[in-house]
Amino acid sequence: MAGSTHPSSGRSLVVAGAGIAALTLALALKRAHGPALAVAVCDPAPGAGRHRGRAYAVAAGGRRMLARLGLWEGLAGASAAITEMAISDSRLADPVRPVFLSFGADPERGAGEPLAHMVEAEPLAAALDAACAAAGVERVAQGVRRLRETGGGVAAELTDGSVRAASLVVAADGARSRLREAAGIGWVGRAYPQSGIVATVGHARPHHGRAVQHFLPSGPFAVLPLADGGALGHRSSIVWTERSADVPALLGGDGAEVLAEIERRFAPELGEIVLEDGPSAHPLTLGMARSFRGRRLALLGDAAHVIHPLAGQGLNLGLADAAALAEAVTGALRLGLDPGGADVLAAYERARRFDTLAMAAATDGLNRLFSNDALPLRLARDLGLGLVDRLPGLKRFFADEAAGMRGDRPRLLRGEPL
Repeated sequence: MAGSTHPSSGRSLVVAGAGIAALTLALALKRAHGPALAVAVCDPAPGAGRHRGRAYAVAAGGRRMLARLGLWEGLAGASAAITEMAISDSRLADPVRPVFLSFGADPERGAGEPLAHMVEAEPLAAALDAACAAAGVERVAQGVRRLRETGGGVAAELTDGSVRAASLVVAADGARSRLREAAGIGWVGRAYPQSGIVATVGHARPHHGRAVQHFLPSGPFAVLPLADGGALGHRSSIVWTERSADVPALLGGDGAEVLAEIERRFAPELGEIVLEDGPSAHPLTLGMARSFRGRRLALLGDAAHVIHPLAGQGLNLGLADAAALAEAVTGALRLGLDPGGADVLAAYERARRFDTLAMAAATDGLNRLFSNDALPLRLARDLGLGLVDRLPGLKRFFADEAAGMRGDRPRLLRGEPL
């Protein structure tokens, strides 16, 4: 192999991939350890429009983490608080869309803290890029091709033939992770017969922080509030789940026809709408790595798990991965231990595996329950939604779970320093 090897593996970490969770991990570790820890983020195409038109629902735990890292204040203009979530269930042609369940901001979570915030991906990624550069995170415009164990560390060969020595490599290279496959870590999953369609819609009337999850027989249609702006003054992001076989017909027409299909499903109380960005369709899958770790290798984000987007928890799971791994690595470094040691990676996996499995099972179950038009199931699920709506304690449980506020959470998700 050509190239040179980074001189010190014991205090060096390589992150393969430059997504939101990967950059958050790199920033957290550099903020905690400064020049004592070298962190290199390796990605062949950083930025480059990968976040265009995307927006994420950042739960309360993720918001506290971003605030602790000094990012949240600068994202105020690119975020919108979700203060209410309404869940309805009907057929597309039904004249009325009854709301069976609604959630609001809970004063017990702290000053009526919102359920979540919708944050646009481009400014979030830009803020992370700038913060990582200021903290001393090295950006390398190369991918990680393969890993080779060395005495007390690992050698990461990059796509240009150069080699980086590290004590730990983090595979944040997506659902089709080459590093995961090369490590022989199995993947259990399946493709849904559905695609997720995302777009940004401008509308004439304000959303007042209200998000809507409208369950249709083909899949959920979510309207999620964005920061004001655009041609009509107000904007929302839509996440539209549709049968993959129907997507070409739904999106294959001209702009007016596509907008008409969105309008049939959109929240009518928001008035006139225009299409501002998208739509784009993406096949949906469910998948989970059999292990979140290999020898001196930790899986992060989509490399470890992919879930259905109906609960908007994909990014939040990735941020929780970053918080847990940063905590495990920091604990080892402060005790003078090997941050890539098997016990450190086992602690990371214990912190994340059950939570991730539970969320994957919940979203898969909800999709199976609601993405059909069987009358007995419709009656049962609507009865169940109505029951939850009348039990404040149960509603608070589900809201806190979605907000990432239950259980033994990593310190960064609680807004505490590492």
